[in-house]
Amino acid sequence: MQELDPIILKRINSWLQGSYDAAIKQEIQSLLDQKAYTELTDSFYRDLEFGTGGLRGIMGPGTNRINKYTIGSATQGLCNYLKKAYPGEKVKVAIAHDSRNNADLFSRITAEVFSANDIYVYFFKALRPTPLLSFAVRTLGCKSGVMLTASHNPKEYNGYKAYGADGGQFVSPEDTAVMDEVAAIRSIDDVKFNHVDANIEEVGEEIDKLYLDKITLLSVSKEAIKRQKDLKIVYSPIHGTGITLVPDALKRFGFENVILVDEQTTPDGNFPTVIYPNPEEKEALTLALRKAKEVDADLVLATDPDADRVGIAVKNTENEFILLNGNQTGAMLINYLLTAWQENGKLTGKEYIVKTIVTTNLIEQIAKAKNVTFYNTLTGFKYIGELMTQKQGKQTFIGGGEESYGYLIGELVRDKDAVVSSAFIAEMTAYYKDKGSSLFEALIDTYVQYGLYKEKLISLTKKGKTGAEDIKEMMEKFRTSPPAVLGGSKVITLKDYEKGIETDLITNTTKAIELPKSDVLQFITADGSIISARPSGTEPKIKFYCSVNGKLKSKDVYHETDQQLDLKISSIMQDLGV
Repeated sequence: MQELDPIILKRINSWLQGSYDAAIKQEIQSLLDQKAYTELTDSFYRDLEFGTGGLRGIMGPGTNRINKYTIGSATQGLCNYLKKAYPGEKVKVAIAHDSRNNADLFSRITAEVFSANDIYVYFFKALRPTPLLSFAVRTLGCKSGVMLTASHNPKEYNGYKAYGADGGQFVSPEDTAVMDEVAAIRSIDDVKFNHVDANIEEVGEEIDKLYLDKITLLSVSKEAIKRQKDLKIVYSPIHGTGITLVPDALKRFGFENVILVDEQTTPDGNFPTVIYPNPEEKEALTLALRKAKEVDADLVLATDPDADRVGIAVKNTENEFILLNGNQTGAMLINYLLTAWQENGKLTGKEYIVKTIVTTNLIEQIAKAKNVTFYNTLTGFKYIGELMTQKQGKQTFIGGGEESYGYLIGELVRDKDAVVSSAFIAEMTAYYKDKGSSLFEALIDTYVQYGLYKEKLISLTKKGKTGAEDIKEMMEKFRTSPPAVLGGSKVITLKDYEKGIETDLITNTTKAIELPKSDVLQFITADGSIISARPSGTEPKIKFYCSVNGKLKSKDVYHETDQQLDLKISSIMQDLGV
């Protein structure tokens, strides 16, 4: 780029001449002096969008970056919403942050703006997991909460997740109302940065203790844990907040042989030992797997920086460590919970479990077999949280989750929770070991009983304006001309969640989908395969979720059947042209 667009230069000058601090002005001037026009354009060409989940972006100066001012503007908009939503009330909020660079600074700025707007702040004085923030909102009677995190994004990113009074992320219509208030902040001069000390109260260990006390009461296999207390568990927080609560949770549940991955226990926003701090990636578990081989562990647990997702590894029948994916872990957790509740005489007919529409239908089969109500929600844990709030006091939530490694057990929180999930994954492992089985063998037994379900996610990245247009065009083509056959099986049902219509392609009859509208398409074939197409809400991607299944006649033919399903997925993706 030879020169800056005049509109972008005007936006840059508004920062150089406006009420911004000297350090950020110096940073911008330095980029101008270096003629770093590409970086400046990306930093200023638009306002960083406050979406339904809040903010997420690269840190740096500019309107399209995460910095003191974009964080301040978001908070001022949230303040304005809360003042209108709760007129005449003394509004309280909770604020926490993870281990990312500047997360502590951004959390303090958030607290300052809330306090300046006469909103009372419960401020976590040190880093804490996302689920604890959700718990604090609910426990302390807050109307909102903010978590400073970019989940498992690379180190250059940070973010801002906004929560409602139920401890879940805002859902419709509140999310739109908050977004409108944030969009209405047109000048940094509209943001109140002058903090009021009397409106900020530091919290910490007392909330930890209350949370740990309550999750420990959820345990359903205490006797099995007593017998298997020496279960070897390797745990890595991947330089994140999990270190503050996960080891304590495991200890509280009764596990006495938890081995930490020392190189990854210190919180560090540079995530020095991994490429991405994402437990979905095998690379992020390299050190944990090495440690597990050294000590001959029974279970490997790894949580992401804000400890709302957990990845696991277990030994297969060849004594090799393998990673379970989110669908496998989620299905096993639900199967274990329902089995243990059943054995303990706790199932009364009022219990339910939840999954998202792109999460394995193996969970549905397990719930049906055990006669427990199950619900599907749209993708995004906020929808699970919303359903839990709607059902509170009428039905009992046992557990739920989504394929992207996020699970929840019990009703204490309204977001995915890797702390309680880690404790229950360990409890589940102890339960099966107590019966003479490994977790992997229990997974294969589950497949024999209910069918072998296999899922794969394929993401296509389409960057920029043209990429967004390509994605829109692909979705429109799938809508108007759905594939007739996928993987050799006829497509018999089309679910269009944006239109809210399910079409039976055999009889050409339709019925309404009782979920909020969302840009998702699902093709269901005669043999029970489900293929979902969904543009990502946070990245320039279109995602294809493919779920196939087949009967597993015996454990002996697991690998052979698994390979056949792999071929089927490849055939389906070929038919879709992706």
